[in-house]
Amino acid sequence: MQVSASSDDHYAQRDPDVRLMLRVRDGDAAAFEELVLRYQNRLLTVLEHMTGRRDLAEDLTQDVFLRIYRARERYMPNARFSTWLFTITNNVALNARRSLARRHEVNMETTESGSMEPLAQMALEASGQMPARLADKTEVQEIVRSAVANLNDRQRMAVLLSKFEGMSYADIGEVMELTPQAVKSLLSRARGSLRNALTPYLEHGQRPEAARS
Repeated sequence: MQVSASSDDHYAQRDPDVRLMLRVRDGDAAAFEELVLRYQNRLLTVLEHMTGRRDLAEDLTQDVFLRIYRARERYMPNARFSTWLFTITNNVALNARRSLARRHEVNMETTESGSMEPLAQMALEASGQMPARLADKTEVQEIVRSAVANLNDRQRMAVLLSKFEGMSYADIGEVMELTPQAVKSLLSRARGSLRNALTPYLEHGQRPEAARS
């Protein structure tokens, strides 16, 4: 019990969201509502990019919060709250994608409502070029969506946590059960894939095959 109290104090002193979750553990409904307000849009963005479906992302966001609430009495802070939350989110997203794949209903492209700015910035940085065709912003975002959609699941999740959540290699590693070095390598490969996908478009206006339909 002393170790538990020490763990609570360690993370509660450093993370206000841990303090909120500890209040949820003690039965404070208002604290749970505050956590939902802080994270629901962030979860929705990540899950939409992972599944390619807004309606499914909304359902999965509710599922994540339901899991958190059901686990409240067993909550023991051994990481930052966001790390714990996105670990659950990662597992939920991967389970959902496996289920979609079994039903042959996977649609990898994200919808227009998903925020693309951080991904677009990263993709353009990865290309090492300034695009010659920025007049049509919608077209650029479509090309970036297609490139990100073609990343594998692990690369995409690492990119989303890095660009949308600003997580360090160590934090992403905790979420994805990888070493920081493995995360660094994963992100490097993702940037390389984005560079290969975007360079023909940025240099010659050649749209990737997946974005031509």
